[in-house]
Parts: sequence; structure tokens; C-alpha cells
Amino acid sequence: MSNEVFKLRQGTSPLLISMPHVGTQLPEDLKPAFSEVGLQVDDTDWHIEDLYDFAVGMGVSVIRPLYSRYTIDLNRPADGQSLYPGQNTTGLCPLTTFDNVPLYKPGMAPDEAEIARRLPLYWKPYHDTLQAELARIKSIHGYALLWDAHSIRSVIPHLFEGELPVFNFGTASGESCAPGVAEGLLKQAEELAPHYPAVLNGRFKGGYITRNYGKPAQQVHAVQLELAQRSYMQEQAPYALDAGLAGKLKPVLAEFIKSYLAFKPA
Repeated sequence: MSNEVFKLRQGTSPLLISMPHVGTQLPEDLKPAFSEVGLQVDDTDWHIEDLYDFAVGMGVSVIRPLYSRYTIDLNRPADGQSLYPGQNTTGLCPLTTFDNVPLYKPGMAPDEAEIARRLPLYWKPYHDTLQAELARIKSIHGYALLWDAHSIRSVIPHLFEGELPVFNFGTASGESCAPGVAEGLLKQAEELAPHYPAVLNGRFKGGYITRNYGKPAQQVHAVQLELAQRSYMQEQAPYALDAGLAGKLKPVLAEFIKSYLAFKPA
């Protein structure tokens, strides 16, 4: 299933993988407003589709957008409320890069009316479909699992101190999935890839998708994984995939997904 703003591949398993920040397109009517920096869509979750290409063979559903988070951020609430109050972050329609560089030419940043215009065009179709797919999965299996797949540069002083761990699991501080699930994934990461630092509910606790759809009491469980990009790619433009590194990382990700699929809520 697809339309002009997203693509959905429906699977047969209880799991849906969401990739809300892999889009690289910008709407033609918006391009004149973006700065040269904005047009580069640098803060994309590069190569996530490649890293998880094994998932289709496991019967996993996958949903991904076509448009960049610079158009509208699908992992932010529609009302624009901050997910990390008191910390630097980017908003529903970001005005700056992760390095706090303006995305728009002077005087051309979106106002409230423009943000409201983008919501039904780009944000709502993705979320309506994500919600419907979780409902479809739950109707078949009695429960649904959601994995929100992300990546980010390892060092971004504007957003966090120091170097980010490679594996950043988030469950909204334990609210978005059953107890023990993410703890098991963290232990698995430490065993399978001890050379890659891992953390649970650290700087990234899960964004809007994890927090909004993860409802264990309603048998919908959600986990976010934010990968530090040094684990599989070049972190500067042109953001090339490192086939050697990716080849070592993908089997670990596959084991995470297998373990998650093996979880059956009581």
C-alpha cells in the first residue's frame, strides 16, 4: 500500500517497523523557502531501509515516508509540544538542523498557518495508516508489536553531551511495552556486540510514535531503537553506507527483531 507521502508493506507477523525519518524528498512548492543547508536534508536517518531489509523475509510490516523530516516531523505530536522539556530538540516543522543552523531563508520559515496546512498533507496520512496497521495486526494476532527504527550522528553537541552509545533503546521509561522486553534486548546487545555501547531510556527514550502507540494494557507494545550512525556509515556528507560495518551490524539487528517477535504478551 502506498500513496504520494508514504509506503506500507504489509506482512504476516505481529510486528510493524516504522521508519519515520528515512524520507529524503522535499515538496517542490516548499523548496524555494529552504536554505542551501535545508535542501541537503542532512538530518535524515540514512540507510535504515538497507539495515532492516531482512525484516520483510520475517513477515514484518514496514511503513516509511517519502518526505524529509524537514517537511514535517512524523515523530513529533501534532500540537508541537516538546518531547524533552528543558533540552534542545527540534520541533514539528523544524526551523534548524541538529547543529542549530537555520533550515529556511530569512523570513520564509513556516508560520502556524503553514504548519497547519502541512499536517493533513504529510503527518496525518502516515499516522492514520500506522494506527490502522497496528489495529489490523492486533485483530489477527491478538496483540501488536511496534519497532520505531532510527539513527543519528554520534556527536551532536547541540542535542547531547559527548558521544552517543551505538544502541539507544527507548520505551518511554518503561511505559510503552511490557516489563522485561527492552531489558532483554539491552542484555542481548551487550552479549552480541559488546564493543558497541548500549543504553535503555537514556538521552532517547522514544519519540511521539513510541509514546503514543505503545499501550501495553491494550496489547500494543512499542520499542524505539536509535542507532549511532558511526556503527554503519560515514557520518558526513555524502553519508555513504560502510558495507563492512553494516554487514556486521545487520545480523545483530536481525537478532533483536527475532527476539522481539518471540515475545508473546500474557
